[in-house]
Amino acid sequence: MSARGRRSAKRPLRAAVDLTLNAPLTEEILTGFIASETRRTGRERVVVGLSGGVDSAVAAALAARSLGPRNVIAVLMPHRESHPSSLKDAIDVAKRLRVRNENVDISPMVDPYFERFPDADRVRRGNRMARERMNVLYDRSAAHDALVLGTSNKTEILLGYGTLFGDMASAINPLGDLYKTQVRQLAEYLKIPIAIRRKIPSADLWAGQTDEGEMGVAYATADQILSLLYDERWDPEEVAEAGFDRALIDRLRGMVAASQFKRCPPLVAKISARTVGVDFRYPRDWGT
Repeated sequence: MSARGRRSAKRPLRAAVDLTLNAPLTEEILTGFIASETRRTGRERVVVGLSGGVDSAVAAALAARSLGPRNVIAVLMPHRESHPSSLKDAIDVAKRLRVRNENVDISPMVDPYFERFPDADRVRRGNRMARERMNVLYDRSAAHDALVLGTSNKTEILLGYGTLFGDMASAINPLGDLYKTQVRQLAEYLKIPIAIRRKIPSADLWAGQTDEGEMGVAYATADQILSLLYDERWDPEEVAEAGFDRALIDRLRGMVAASQFKRCPPLVAKISARTVGVDFRYPRDWGT
């Protein structure tokens, strides 16, 4: 019998991936990651976009524990259409963590552009807001001689649920290998306010927008399927046999495949013998 056959024979009819974290160990790894990757660049500080959601709250909490609250600058970037609770929750997190915070309203930066292009749909507007926020973060990082701390989780990265050069951009990202359900577990361990942990996930790009509504699947289900497909490396047929909807499996696989370009550096056309990103490839910390 093949290795694949042996694996399949042992699998239960309904598989449930255990995504339970060892929270203390995860905190130790991630705080160490933030400290070492920040300091190897000769810096001591990070800036993080604090949205009022659980992901950015966890990233900020880890950074505060790693570098000390005074070395974390939380940047709050509301738009005039943002839900008032988002700003309120972000301010609350910043106060609880005792990190420095700055409030930068992006409305004057975004609105004039769309006065010129009033036919833009809400997706274009949302992408523009996400990229403007990242523009602000990189400018504030230069002002504070700091790195931009990422807040995208593994579910979002795999599904491409994010804006290229917007919320998906960062210098370092402590959450990128944690599924959304695992970020929530870590949030509980870090004592992130329960109102934020239980908040319906939303990028708050327009009224009524929710992550799960846009993706068409609950995070808990997506995390199970993605973990089986890409961590455990099960075949789609095996995942379906475990009790998950085959149409949903195929749709998620399609989202992962279609968003691969978001997870890669820009493609360079090869002309010379050694091309950056193709033949000229070194570790991230090469030369430091």
